[in-house]
Amino acid sequence: MTMSRLRRCPWRSPRTVATVAAALFAVSVSCALYAVDAWPGLERASVALRFSVRGASRPHDVVVVAIDERTFSALGLQWPFPRSLHGKVIDRLHADGASAIAYDIQFTEPTTPRQDLALYAAVARAQNVVLATTSVDGAGQTDVLGGNANLARAHAVAAAANMPSDADGVIRAYSYSELGLPSFAVAAIEATGRRISRSRFEQGTALIDFRGPPGTVPTVSFSDVLAGRVPAKVFAGKIVVVGATSPTLQDVHPTPTTTVNQPMPGPEIQANAIWTALHGNPLQPGAAWLAVLALLMGGAATPFAALRLRLLAATVVGAALAGAYVLIAQTAFDSGTVLIVSYPLVAWALGTIGTVGAHYVAARVEQQALAAQLNDSYLELVARLVAASESRDEDTGQHIQRIGLLCERLALAVGWPPSDAELLRHASAMHDVGKIGIPDSILLKPGKLTPEEFEHMKTHATLGAEILAGSASPLVQLAEQIARSHHERWDGSGYPAGLTGEEIPEAARICAVCDVFDALLAPRPYKDAWSPHQALTEIARSAGTHLDPNLVETFLKMRLDDPKTHTPNPVLGPAPSPRGARPWSGKRPTIMRQRSRKHAPNDN
Repeated sequence: MTMSRLRRCPWRSPRTVATVAAALFAVSVSCALYAVDAWPGLERASVALRFSVRGASRPHDVVVVAIDERTFSALGLQWPFPRSLHGKVIDRLHADGASAIAYDIQFTEPTTPRQDLALYAAVARAQNVVLATTSVDGAGQTDVLGGNANLARAHAVAAAANMPSDADGVIRAYSYSELGLPSFAVAAIEATGRRISRSRFEQGTALIDFRGPPGTVPTVSFSDVLAGRVPAKVFAGKIVVVGATSPTLQDVHPTPTTTVNQPMPGPEIQANAIWTALHGNPLQPGAAWLAVLALLMGGAATPFAALRLRLLAATVVGAALAGAYVLIAQTAFDSGTVLIVSYPLVAWALGTIGTVGAHYVAARVEQQALAAQLNDSYLELVARLVAASESRDEDTGQHIQRIGLLCERLALAVGWPPSDAELLRHASAMHDVGKIGIPDSILLKPGKLTPEEFEHMKTHATLGAEILAGSASPLVQLAEQIARSHHERWDGSGYPAGLTGEEIPEAARICAVCDVFDALLAPRPYKDAWSPHQALTEIARSAGTHLDPNLVETFLKMRLDDPKTHTPNPVLGPAPSPRGARPWSGKRPTIMRQRSRKHAPNDN
């Protein structure tokens, strides 16, 4: 496809096609990665980062009563504490107006009757207590305070304290129910008379909307509650979670808002889950169509911008759109919608890298197309220039076409690279371009030229070189060499500079062999056409005097088929051997412009 055609059809240009392909690749790969959940850990890490950016928000409807190090120091007791102490705390919380008391301590094994009854009586008086358990039998029965019947008489409920964790051990969600029991958070809000629909739980679980890092949920010491040092307003109308927070009891876990050195105590995790349930599970995954849209926009942002802008500007626009999406994702998270982040960013990265690669490839293709167009333009100029000289002599025009093909074949036979041989074919067409300055009376004279006329005819070599001189094109430079030197002779008797042997540029020596051979075969006003055998005999005779003997030897070994029809020429008998030929050296030919010490100053 030429450059002009590319300009007429911009949507079919290599740059556009490659850019669109980069967008399709980025979108398809990122969609496939998202579909198989290629890196769940990275996406979870992005959620943790959004929690961090959002910051802490202290809740006002949940409180933790912590059995902490301060409690152990104040009471001077070892774990487990006497159950009567838990009964006293429940009575205190009930008296202070707690809307529900969620006890994150398991009372599944009996102790002493006095202690067990003290706790049971307090639970019965409160009538809004949720007791944790992690074990249920096949019939859905628990051993908490003697079983489900005892709990029913005390208007208490047992709830599953189990918290699901991901493969990395991080707790990010809570369940609607576990082990046939309501989860601890669901049971706690139901103890206040509220309800949460199961439909708010995707596949039975919901993301915990953590209020912040450890310590964000209001927390008081168990010993202070027991001693009556906490004002009633701290608990009034709130759900109170009682549990062990001391690290020695090993109820601490990683969450999206914790660090390696500061995990979150189990009771505070339960308090965050309860807050989440109280507010209807506000943190919900974004709709699937939003994920697909984000992937499409991420993968196509930079490529589509590149269709209208320069590559650098398109990359900046793509990066700006990626940054804008991150801000949108954070804003959506703050409002309760969890959008995917890592996969659209990967789509953007793939789209950007693909666009850069596409532009590089397209630039190479366009450069090659431009180079081809320039080459065609050179060849067209050559053809027009040659046509100007041919227009006065039809035989000369056909001669030019034939020796171009012969020169290419001989150059290949002596080891020239195909590209250089092709260049020689086009350059050799201009070997007689200087004849454009020779008068018709001399150029078209049917008889033999006079000495004066022949001297004038000889000027066509210098005139042709002057016409072609000063070009930066390798083709025209090579044509200048040939035009100037194709009438030089191996023995130094040629013109215009009298060069000898390898002082003559090899391209001109090749052209000389082919020029003489074709001129002998062609009829001219002043001679009849020679037979191929006669022409080859003359070529062999001229080796070492007129022509390069090595080139003659190679030329005579060539199968001189018609280059257009590939049919053999009727060469009679074996080709004669050239005089003075020596083996070809095998050196790669040089086609750069050569200058001789014998060149006249005006040859420059």
